Formats: sequence, structure tokens, C-alpha cells
Amino acid sequence: MGLGRALLCILLPPLAVLDKGCGSVLLVALLTIAGWVPGILAALFICSKD
Repeated sequence: MGLGRALLCILLPPLAVLDKGCGSVLLVALLTIAGWVPGILAALFICSKD
């Protein structure tokens, strides 16, 4: 995961996981709606799992 992807995970978590599949986008979007920090953590976890 590069610096650009990490910044995208922090600023717009659902956009950062678009290439990971529909389930990931939905999960991160719901967590971001519930709270910004859980969405960021989920996006960072999903993106770092390459």
C-alpha cells in the first residue's frame, strides 16, 4: 500500500476499496456512516491485506 492509497483510506474510505469488490465497499461505507474512524480502520485493514 502506497502513500496515496493510505491518504485515500483516511479521506474517503469507501473510494479506497473500490477495486476490492462490492462487499468491501458496502462494509466500509456502512462503517463510515456509523462513524468515520471505524470506516478508516476497515479501509486501511482491507487495503493493507494484499
